[in-house]
Amino acid sequence: QLIFSGEYTKAMDENYHKDHLACHNCDKKLVACRYIVKDENPHCIPCYQELYAHNCEECKKPIGPDYKDLSYKDRHWHEFCFKCCECQKSLVDQPFAPKNDNIYCSDCHDKNFAARCDGCGEPFRGGMKKFEYKGKQWHEECFVCMVCKQPIRNKSFIPRENEAVCVPCYEEQFAQKCSKCNGVINKGGVAYKNQPWHRECFTCTKCSKELAKEKFTSKDDQPYCAECYGELFAKKCCRCSKAITGFGGTKFISFEDRHWHSDCFVCYKCQASMVGKGFLMNEGDILCPECGRN
Repeated sequence: QLIFSGEYTKAMDENYHKDHLACHNCDKKLVACRYIVKDENPHCIPCYQELYAHNCEECKKPIGPDYKDLSYKDRHWHEFCFKCCECQKSLVDQPFAPKNDNIYCSDCHDKNFAARCDGCGEPFRGGMKKFEYKGKQWHEECFVCMVCKQPIRNKSFIPRENEAVCVPCYEEQFAQKCSKCNGVINKGGVAYKNQPWHRECFTCTKCSKELAKEKFTSKDDQPYCAECYGELFAKKCCRCSKAITGFGGTKFISFEDRHWHSDCFVCYKCQASMVGKGFLMNEGDILCPECGRN
């Protein structure tokens, strides 16, 4: 209808008779009243709150147009109700964390629910590095060498008695040391007479040949290769003059302080083996009974 001067009001970029500008829900006249437009229709404040305002999770009252509506995962709070459930500190523009339908400030959440360091017992906070080993966890500064107490961080370590030892401390206090050079044996060591050696340090006492993969024996607790032992200490065969070392299960015969390899213990005329047989001696030579009669 036509609107005569003095009988209209302007709202929402439209012209209305004063009696026609009313709440879309309750028909209350809105001239000179506050109202809120929802879906292009005006609503008085009470109707808007009843129909559309969220209820605050804390105080359960509607969050009217005069207040900020703070929301998190379909839950809503007045600005002044959005606070830590334990310490009551305001969480507006602050970090927070939910737990069991409650919200906590970061300090209270960490105090009650965060994983704790097995070293100092304090919680792990956001952004902290965590070191894990054998089901335990530490702050970066709490994961330390059991000897020097310095943080291990990203360095190598050796486990000992369920604790960690940095490499320098382990080598200084616990690692096996070579009996010859006293250096740390990291790998490939040799044990001889309950003493550890580097492979390259375990050598023949006379010729210095490495013995790790060689046949060897000892004299006065000193190791010798087979050749040097035979040359220096072994009995000599009366027939071939070579050393009788016993290596490889070599058998030998002894008679009146004279010695022979089993293979060399033969009649010097017919070459028949005399091992386990009767024999005769002729000026140091062995003879079988038959050759001795001829």
